[in-house]
Amino acid sequence: MFRRDYIVRMIEDMTAMVAKVLTLKQEKKTTEALWEVDELLGRHFRLNSRLLNSLSVEDIIEMFRLGGVIESDKLQGVARMLKEEGSIYAAAGDQEAALFRAMRSLHLFLYANQHGADRELLHMTKEIGELLEDVEGYRLPVKTERLLLSYLEEEGRYDKAEDSLYRLWEQGEQVVYEGKGLYERLLLKTPEELERGGLPLEEVVQGQIEWSRLTAEVKEESGTR
Repeated sequence: MFRRDYIVRMIEDMTAMVAKVLTLKQEKKTTEALWEVDELLGRHFRLNSRLLNSLSVEDIIEMFRLGGVIESDKLQGVARMLKEEGSIYAAAGDQEAALFRAMRSLHLFLYANQHGADRELLHMTKEIGELLEDVEGYRLPVKTERLLLSYLEEEGRYDKAEDSLYRLWEQGEQVVYEGKGLYERLLLKTPEELERGGLPLEEVVQGQIEWSRLTAEVKEESGTR
């Protein structure tokens, strides 16, 4: 009951904060808007913006590990706060600060999702979709890209999952078996499911052949050195 009450209060406070921040952004009151986010960080998470943005995403995640279990709903709450803070910087024209926070927010949302966060609490799917738009055209950190690959497959966005796989490959990541597994799982889907996921059956078959060829070439090159 305590946990549920806490989450309800967190959502109510966030909803009020987002509405207030929207007004402040429209009035170009950047400092006041940032203060609203900082105040809520302190009230619900015992954090402040300076500390939050100085920590690595791994350190942030560890702060929400209790008895070996991730407090995933609190973690997605922090992710939402980072996203809101990023939007304030974007409205103020500071794209570098906005992108920094969007990247971190995306990672935390994806990690929270992977560890059982309730997607409905903070409309996680919508938030992740907006963040992906914010970071489009920029290279994600490998650790975030790996989380994204799993998320996209889980969401049935198979064409985007394939794109994510190749981005990892192009960054030199060892994803040979991840790719092999992805195509094997896709071939278990119905043609209708694959169509909905943007990757028709014939493209999956061709993709599997191409992936096998590509990874075999790399293995051969490695073997001749």
